[in-house]
Amino acid sequence: MTDTHQGACLCGAVRFTTHGPLRGVVYCHCSQCRKQTGHHYAATNVADKDIEIRGTSAVTWYRASEKARRGFCRICGSALFWKHDELDVISVMAGAFEKPTGLTAEAHIFVADKGDYYDIDDGLPQFERSAPTVKTRD
Repeated sequence: MTDTHQGACLCGAVRFTTHGPLRGVVYCHCSQCRKQTGHHYAATNVADKDIEIRGTSAVTWYRASEKARRGFCRICGSALFWKHDELDVISVMAGAFEKPTGLTAEAHIFVADKGDYYDIDDGLPQFERSAPTVKTRD
């Protein structure tokens, strides 16, 4: 897998390039992620210093809690980023990357809060809240 990945929002107003390793894809089933996307988040992350974001004027940041904010394209509405205020990594939605991503699924988090209309039966580890590989600073 290459260490450089590119991606964009649906309309292309926001584009990004990541350099360096990406974490495996974590599926977040918390109520905030479900309400923002209509299902659940599928995200990787990368060090802040290893992402270049172009079209930042089209990124709107929504303060989702006192600890974190969510970045999305103000033009097409694509969910793109999740950023904890105290951490030096940024989560990036896996579906925003151009193929081939080389990404692999890692785990499900906040499964205690998942929607009641689906089952998680893919065999990946499931965590009631967060997982050891996910930096959250609760």
